[in-house]
Amino acid sequence: MSTGDVTSPEAGTALAYAVREVERHVAAAGWDAPARVFALVRTSAALAAEPSLEAQLAPDVLAAAKTTPWHLTSVEQEDLPQAGDLEELLAGLGWPPTVDGAVVTVERILLPPAAEAEMPDDPDTALTYLMGHPDRSDVRLAVGVLRGGPSWCAVRTRVFDSDGDVAQGPLVVPSLVAAVRATLDAS
Repeated sequence: MSTGDVTSPEAGTALAYAVREVERHVAAAGWDAPARVFALVRTSAALAAEPSLEAQLAPDVLAAAKTTPWHLTSVEQEDLPQAGDLEELLAGLGWPPTVDGAVVTVERILLPPAAEAEMPDDPDTALTYLMGHPDRSDVRLAVGVLRGGPSWCAVRTRVFDSDGDVAQGPLVVPSLVAAVRATLDAS
């Protein structure tokens, strides 16, 4: 496989690194944040298209871009379209061909199955139930996908809120992986 192949081990390694970096960046801002969306572009391609970008990048990033064809730079997307929920937001996204991938971060509340089964149907009552449940677990999900290639997920819990306690893997959140992948396929 060539180093330009999205299915190469180098692409997967670069994606995992980029997702971890985005998750740490978002974690630095604290909890109770809205969903955030990042485009992923190959750093070398971004530098070729916009040479003035070199002045904005750290020396280690520039060195990595020169030696690692799959080094990725994340670009946070501002002014996202208005959406009622994450699914609606993702359904409204599309990416130009110059974007190699995307990362989405979102916070969720998880309950044990028995507690989830007792969730009220009324949305307002359900929210109160969720927020007050003693067994709830707040998590931040960071999910990244490369166009036509691998995925990577990072999950941080509020209870174990440190960089060393972030769970990771390619399909930790399969439904969100599929939703992020769909934003790239729609382009």
